[in-house]
Amino acid sequence: MAGEASIVSGVAGRYATALFELALEEKKLDAVRADLDRFDQLVADSADLQRLVRSPVFSADEQGKALAAILKKAGIGGLAGNFLNVIAANRRLFTVQDVIKSFRTLVARHKGEVTAEVTVAEKLAGAHLDALKAALKSVTGKDVNLNVRIDPAIIGGLVVKLGSRMVDSSLRTKLNSIKYAMKEAR
Repeated sequence: MAGEASIVSGVAGRYATALFELALEEKKLDAVRADLDRFDQLVADSADLQRLVRSPVFSADEQGKALAAILKKAGIGGLAGNFLNVIAANRRLFTVQDVIKSFRTLVARHKGEVTAEVTVAEKLAGAHLDALKAALKSVTGKDVNLNVRIDPAIIGGLVVKLGSRMVDSSLRTKLNSIKYAMKEAR
């Protein structure tokens, strides 16, 4: 537990650690992670749900009722559903995205996985994602989860951040390098 305490902290870290230990004890890590990922995606896709989660204007009762309806419709129940209801009742729903991120970190550490942040100009095909995972696995020697973000501003190529290492092979960076080289040549 000492190693895990250093990778998550604060209110979100305490909630994530409690959920992680409970899920580990009940052998439901993957199910809880899948439910939390689904809820995180719901929040990311809905401005109204983001407002419900983050706004202090809603009472715990209002958040709880709305959350119960959302969880039922999304099919999120069991340990993850109960956990989300508890943090809503404790007026900590605003931390849910940080809790989910911390939970993912704990699960990845437990399973010996690492996470790479990948920025691309447009959505990658499944074969390209698999090739990128394989290449990163050969470098790290561990299974790699990809958090893919789409940013058309990089024009092309990709930016990969893995731990403290970053590889920027974006077209934007290459064009900027050429621009600076041409300015120096004058």
